[in-house]
Amino acid sequence: MMSHPHFSASAALDAAFDEASAKLFHPKGTVRCSGEPLFRSRAARDLGCILDVDQTVAAWLCLPLEFETNLGPHVPDFLVEYEHGKPWLLDAVEDEESPELKEGAAVAGFNYRGVPRKEIEAGFRLANARDLLRYAHSRTPLNDRIRMLSALDEAGSLTIAECLHIFTEVKPMTGISWMALHQLISLDLDEEMINPETVIRRFQC
Repeated sequence: MMSHPHFSASAALDAAFDEASAKLFHPKGTVRCSGEPLFRSRAARDLGCILDVDQTVAAWLCLPLEFETNLGPHVPDFLVEYEHGKPWLLDAVEDEESPELKEGAAVAGFNYRGVPRKEIEAGFRLANARDLLRYAHSRTPLNDRIRMLSALDEAGSLTIAECLHIFTEVKPMTGISWMALHQLISLDLDEEMINPETVIRRFQC
């Protein structure tokens, strides 16, 4: 479980928390956010959605720390822990990342990247992630999980339409969404919007 690094309280960090605490962006649910989900912008919330469906992400933390730059102190949107490799500091940015922020993060000992809005919004992944995360606070009961995984073991893959009858305790898309978010099953989130013909498979690490 990620936690905030031990840095002394600062005006910049306090201001970032105050700014984010005054805003609310949907969907409210997260699955890999360690700590309170706090976002200063719509773009940051959208990047959080992308992180939650990135199979290489183990956990992410909002407004994790402050580091010094030539532009003054900066608080990034996220500290992201990947399954392999060093953690990264990420910011959702309008266009291109700031060289000053990248240099400041490097001096502080962190990898840094500013993720442009056009990358966050590219293709269908963001829209599909938003749809799935509506069900982040739900849970697929054990009976339905076993039935779903058994059907996939037998068939290899199934479309969403072919799975609708499997779920008896929760609504089908509630069950499918929760299982996808928790990496029990996988869906293609990039080619098109999730639809009855979307193919479901067992999650493969």
